[in-house]
Order: sequence, then structure tokens, then C-alpha cells
Amino acid sequence: MARLIVPDAALVHVCRHGLVHNPGNVLYSRLPGFHLSEAGRAMAEQLGQFFAEAPVTYLGVSPLERARETMVPIAARHHVPVVIDERLIEAESRMQGQVKGPRSLWLAKPANWRFFVSRDGWGEGFQPMADRTTAAIADAGLAAGPGGHAVLVSHQSPIWAARRHAEGKFLLNIPIMRKCELASVTTFAVAPDGAVSFVSYEEVTTTK
Repeated sequence: MARLIVPDAALVHVCRHGLVHNPGNVLYSRLPGFHLSEAGRAMAEQLGQFFAEAPVTYLGVSPLERARETMVPIAARHHVPVVIDERLIEAESRMQGQVKGPRSLWLAKPANWRFFVSRDGWGEGFQPMADRTTAAIADAGLAAGPGGHAVLVSHQSPIWAARRHAEGKFLLNIPIMRKCELASVTTFAVAPDGAVSFVSYEEVTTTK
């Protein structure tokens, strides 16, 4: 576990969900009906074990199925209600529902060209995503209280946006540059005044 770096701060551990069953290789984004695969459930169980001894006082999760299913083994080890927080949801994408592949998405498909006319034409802007996720992290830390621990389950893009924001780095959203693997844990410190800072990143599962 990461250690506190701010006096009286709470630690908020933000997990990315486990592997999703997606044989059709669909860009699912916020679409409903996408659940964890068998490997994804194993990843979730490993997260549950990772947090088993942590003094968790707050649990929050994205409303999407894959995140809620990842939270189940974590919540089973703590007598804490799970709060569904819309601010932890996946990024909005106007291309959701399309099949991923080298000739099916992005500029390779003329129907998608209109999404790239403006900076955020593909969907949700990176700054609004960072703002909403950071706010959810701050509220979770304040709810956990000084020295407390909160565990959240969200998605790669929002977690990475919040980390870049907390580190004061340029909000560059390039998928291959994101350091946020499936079932990983990105930890933030939340000071008593609600200020959020990045603490650590850890990959805790062995399931592939």
C-alpha cells in the first residue's frame, strides 16, 4: 500500500476494471451489457485480496457493469456501502458501437472524419473528464476522513486524466501513452481541504 504524503490526508485507490468479455471487439465505451470475462473476474478477485486488510471506509464505483462487477470482491471484504458515482463513468465516445480494428476506426473510415474536425469532436473533452474524476476522488477522500482509505473502480481514460491533472501535466489523451492497465491501482492523496495529489501506480494482478 502507498503511504500518506500529506499530513491528515486520506488515500483514494482508483482501480481500473478487469478484462471484459468482448468477442466482437466492439468499442463499447458507455454501452450497457458488457460484463467481465472469466479472466476479468479473476482480476477482480485479486483486487479484493489486495485490499482485504486495508482500513477501507468508503467505496465508490462507475455505474457500468464491468466496474460494478469488479467492485464485488472488494466490497465483500468490507462492511461499507458501495456508492454508484456517475462521475467515474467511462469517457463518452461518438464512435461507440463500432468494431475496433485497423480499417474500421479513426481516419481509416470516412464516416468518422467529422469527429476530428474539432479537438474534442470524438467525444468527451479531456479537461471535463479530468475535472469530474478529480472531483469524485476528492469527495471520496473527504468521506473517508483523515488517514482513511477509499477504493473506487473506474475506467482507463478517466483515471489517466485525473492522474495527469493531479501531476500538473499537459492533458494529452493518447491511448498508447496511458499507464493504466486492467485491474491496476492508481492512488491519490486527498488533503483535508480537498486538494488531490498523485501518490503511486501499481499493477497488482497476475491474470492475463
